[in-house]
Amino acid sequence: MSDWLREGYLWVSSELLTHLGFLLALVFLANLLREKRSPSSTIAWLLVILLLPYLGVPLYLMFGGRKMVSMARRKPTINDPPPDRQLEARGGGTERLLASYGIPPAREANRIELVTSGIAAYRRVLAMIDGATSRIEITTYILGWDAGSRPLIDRLADRAREGVAVRILIDDVGSWRLPRRKLSELTRAGAQVAFFMPMFHMPMRGRTNLRNHRKLIVVDGRICLTGGMNLALPYMGPPGSGQFWRDLSVVVEGPVVADLHAVFASDWRFTTRSDPGPIRVEDADQAPGPAHHARAQAVPSGPDVAGDPLYEALLAQIFAARERIWIVTPYFVPDEMLARGLSLAARRGVDVRLIVPIRSNHPTADLARTSYLRDLHNAGGRVLLYTPEMLHAKVVILDDQLAIVGSANMDMRSLFLNYELSLFVWSPDEVARLAAWAKGLMAHTRRELPRPSWPAEIAENVVRLLSPLL
Repeated sequence: MSDWLREGYLWVSSELLTHLGFLLALVFLANLLREKRSPSSTIAWLLVILLLPYLGVPLYLMFGGRKMVSMARRKPTINDPPPDRQLEARGGGTERLLASYGIPPAREANRIELVTSGIAAYRRVLAMIDGATSRIEITTYILGWDAGSRPLIDRLADRAREGVAVRILIDDVGSWRLPRRKLSELTRAGAQVAFFMPMFHMPMRGRTNLRNHRKLIVVDGRICLTGGMNLALPYMGPPGSGQFWRDLSVVVEGPVVADLHAVFASDWRFTTRSDPGPIRVEDADQAPGPAHHARAQAVPSGPDVAGDPLYEALLAQIFAARERIWIVTPYFVPDEMLARGLSLAARRGVDVRLIVPIRSNHPTADLARTSYLRDLHNAGGRVLLYTPEMLHAKVVILDDQLAIVGSANMDMRSLFLNYELSLFVWSPDEVARLAAWAKGLMAHTRRELPRPSWPAEIAENVVRLLSPLL
């Protein structure tokens, strides 16, 4: 090789590639700063891109997308608020805040049933499938192929053969272990199955990071099940099928079902480019009965919703709480503002209780949560470690006026990235029932927070700095 070729090669391999990497890093930094992220998330990505550009830039391409991802932009927003919706909102500031983002108002005259175990949920889902007369529509993050899911899939295939319209929307990342061939009998029976945002695609920009974490089963447009349970073990299954996690879902009937179904319809249209069709108003808007007195509100969040209504409603309620803030969550990795709000609430005398599993199924999340748990404990909050089994339920109870049940964990992925669905329950009777359920968990908790060694404390602080990337 001649000298000038060798020098040209050295210049391309060193100078040009270095400058190109630097320019790419600047481009992605500019885009990062343009996105509406929490400060901690922005700082974490800045560190990774600046210090490890050859690793940070590809990671950002694959996992860094949020609201501004092009594919997410192509999904129409679920709610298009009329100009006067905020003025018409009932109740206090939080309902007006939600209305400003186009969230439908709370609906009166609903019935809410708590489903507090995997066996009860399995039986309830089977009963809902058997009771369907026209349509069964399901969104789930995980659909398994095990003793907790195979009977449900078989029953869905039977109903599809009988002429019931069956539509199942599965997240492609959450259900990556499910062999596609296992669903062939279901599709041959006439059911429609779709996978939300397939993992393997071109380009890789951000779609891997935006997952549909919503859980929803709507039958005939009149009754639905939502909450934290996936359709698999260890979330639900028949008796004797294994060790179940502690989880919670709710069965809902009444006018709010139409708003919940609208979330499914939006996700289905985006994934399949087909419309599932409207539900019958007379099915969703049943006349209230003795047990239909709950006031409930469907609150979706994620890239298809303007702003961050779930996060901001939580923050507003935490700062407004006067009596109690009880949180049940499997993973606790909040942003700094949410963590500070909880600590301030504890210091001003609010009864702040956080119930988390003593060990979750994600050791990295457990390491990331430790410093947040210690800060809350030192501020006067009660950190309660649930010991019998993995705790997967997601519930927030605020004073005596509001309880939130849904799919969102108390971490930055659920609050800022994933497609999530929550049910805001504004009725004191239902809030009291959920508080009694949470109190039952507290009887099986302990409060010891061991002091960390200095290497463990350093590791906790490093993981906390990078926790927005988890």
